[in-house]
Amino acid sequence: MADMAPEFSRPVIADKVSARESVEKITAGPAERAALAKRLDLVSLDSLTALVRLRRIRGGQMVRVTGELEAEVVQSCVVTLEPLPAQVRDTFQALFAPAHLVPKDEDELDNLGLDDEADPPEPIENGRIDIGELVAQHLSLALDPYPRKADAERFVHVEDWEGEGEFPDAPNEPPPDMDGGEDAESPASGAPPAQDADGGEKPNPFAALAKLVPKT
Repeated sequence: MADMAPEFSRPVIADKVSARESVEKITAGPAERAALAKRLDLVSLDSLTALVRLRRIRGGQMVRVTGELEAEVVQSCVVTLEPLPAQVRDTFQALFAPAHLVPKDEDELDNLGLDDEADPPEPIENGRIDIGELVAQHLSLALDPYPRKADAERFVHVEDWEGEGEFPDAPNEPPPDMDGGEDAESPASGAPPAQDADGGEKPNPFAALAKLVPKT
């Protein structure tokens, strides 16, 4: 089964890259942005531009690619699911080499004498380096994996017998006293006795019941 074509493809013929640095400015079109937004799980990708530099190194055996990308994206807030616009700026670099020069293990990688932080070279496929796909990969790495709106902390997720829901944080107020303690409004806590319409004290119905209880 053939590989799917990249959403944002800008192939450069590797043999045309020389020791003198060349610069390519690439911009994604509307259809490419829509396809990339789907791939990267974005609400939308409103713009994507990159400045890419290519140069032969190591006696012409490898091609070093460096660049800067800028993008305007809309992601979904992981808390509220609301659209969250963001600007993305990032720098990147990569090495490309013929397949036979790509190291197959750690020993071969060490023999290349690359910087400790450098990634191993990627293979040049079909004599081309796809700088558009390279930009798409680094855009994916530069995205915020957990985008959150500034006020998202106002919401808490709760689960009850009805299911899941989202509610604003409730004020931190103590619950009402349900045990009839000292704060409850009762005669024992100093509350005035009930009065009738004439201002006199209403008879307590429980007092009459108390008289019916036999004394022991």
